[in-house]
Amino acid sequence: MAQETRAVVIHAPHDLRVDRVAVPDLGAGDIAVKIQRGGICGSDLHYYHEGGFGTVRLKEPMVLGHEISGTVSAIGTAVKAVKIGDRVAVNPSLPCGVCRYCAAGVQNQCLDMRFYGSAMRFPHVHGGFREMIVCTEAQAVPCGQETSHEIAAFAEPLAVCLHAVRRAGPLAGKRVLVTGCGPIGALTILAARHAGAREIVATDVAASAVVMAEKIGADRGLNVGENADALALYSENKGYFDVAFEASGNASALRGAIAVVQPRGRIVQIGVAGDVTVPLNVLVAKEIELLGTFRFHEEFAWAVELLASGKIDVRALLSAIFTLDQAMAAFDLASDRSKAMKVQLAFN
Repeated sequence: MAQETRAVVIHAPHDLRVDRVAVPDLGAGDIAVKIQRGGICGSDLHYYHEGGFGTVRLKEPMVLGHEISGTVSAIGTAVKAVKIGDRVAVNPSLPCGVCRYCAAGVQNQCLDMRFYGSAMRFPHVHGGFREMIVCTEAQAVPCGQETSHEIAAFAEPLAVCLHAVRRAGPLAGKRVLVTGCGPIGALTILAARHAGAREIVATDVAASAVVMAEKIGADRGLNVGENADALALYSENKGYFDVAFEASGNASALRGAIAVVQPRGRIVQIGVAGDVTVPLNVLVAKEIELLGTFRFHEEFAWAVELLASGKIDVRALLSAIFTLDQAMAAFDLASDRSKAMKVQLAFN
């Protein structure tokens, strides 16, 4: 009889269950990981509330989760890089390695990507919110026995932000704006500061997010929900900021960033939404570069290193930890931006 494990499975909007799912057989290059912590991401919440996002829709029940860490419990016969008992952060990204983008070194654009907890392809790729997962050796990045599972589970969202920061180019001595201070915006603040940003201003529509932004190192937090014109003073003389990271996915935030980024500055769009309109005349006249950023590749291992060394400290962002059996309560709290930044599930 095949081995089974408990997992958090989304069946339909607000139909979240703890089901038993099969554990795949261990291949020669595979490892088994007892998952200890899993962070609830914005995409998980979209599946929970809406059954997907954009054109991506659930077509079958799917295990959620891609921010995971755990302990290696078994290894295949060809595994060399990890051993039983190692604490690891699990990279949810599994590019094919053979398509033209993988061959060119831009694996995050893989044409046959298998990313945990994603309904982009069918059958869906099940996620990591389960007590046991089998993954490839390359996906398991040791974080050291002194690194807590809570901290290690931040590797995936931090990798997203590290990739965004790399897209922006060198930040040493630069003035930086971050719009939208949910978990990704907050981690972008930490990543930008680590990259040498001289000044960081952060905006959000939620008071609690603005307070958190300043707590983790933003020089100034502005509540644009209470004062829509809070950024206006930065638009004088064609703008103030060298770089802006737009993490909210809100069209008005992008337009606001265009107004306050100085000529030949850069805007990195992290947050996603539907189609938006932008003032192209301003974008063109100020010669602003508008850049996309999508997931990560080599930044995952870098994120693990920065977390394990304490060079980036994410402890303030962890709001609460729930058990597997409390999954629905965890998702409900994670949905309330006034009460939570990052909520994690505890397994095993």
